[in-house]
Amino acid sequence: MIVAVAGGKGGVGKTTVAYNLGAALDAVVVDADLGMADLPRGRGPDLHDVLAGGAAASEAIRGGPVSLLPCGRSLAGARAADVRNLADTLRQVADETGDVVVDCPAGLRADVGVPLAVANACVLVASPRRFALADAVRTRELARELDTGLVGVALNRTTAADDPPVDVFRRVLGAPISTVPADPRVGRSVEAERPVVTTAPASDAADAIRSLADGIRRAKRSR
Repeated sequence: MIVAVAGGKGGVGKTTVAYNLGAALDAVVVDADLGMADLPRGRGPDLHDVLAGGAAASEAIRGGPVSLLPCGRSLAGARAADVRNLADTLRQVADETGDVVVDCPAGLRADVGVPLAVANACVLVASPRRFALADAVRTRELARELDTGLVGVALNRTTAADDPPVDVFRRVLGAPISTVPADPRVGRSVEAERPVVTTAPASDAADAIRSLADGIRRAKRSR
């Protein structure tokens, strides 16, 4: 199953949610943000190389606490990458490894449509503020146009003072809502490669990630 993790705006913590979802699902996380990659890269070929025809997808996947297919960060690599190869690459990774979580580019850029179109389901990540709802709705509508079902929404970095508008998001978006607390362990999880579902399994943040993962599993069973 291919799950696209998308967000209406940058800076909402989409990458941290995608990374931790990958741990919860035992999935490969693909950094599909060809121009502004965030997942740890390491050595060896990356998604830029795969899309440019210079490496096989299997060669670019690296192990660790979460299996990753990272993306390069050079302008030359981004220019050489052919986004038209992305859909086939994601399908190939899913065929070879199982579940795939795709960290999509932020916003509604044209390259967001490719992973959303090939995905079986999507998860939206949004700020826990009412003003963030409009961006989330626009992303959901794009997913609907591409026939990609919304299986969950992560209101990310919530605090006790936020009083996040869970009911409003649930009613408008028509999907289960998970509130991911502003836990510094989540913020450090990508760089440190320490997913909270394994390093802090009793935390509220891990509970929220597992709730999102359960929604994805239910969608997979219903396919």
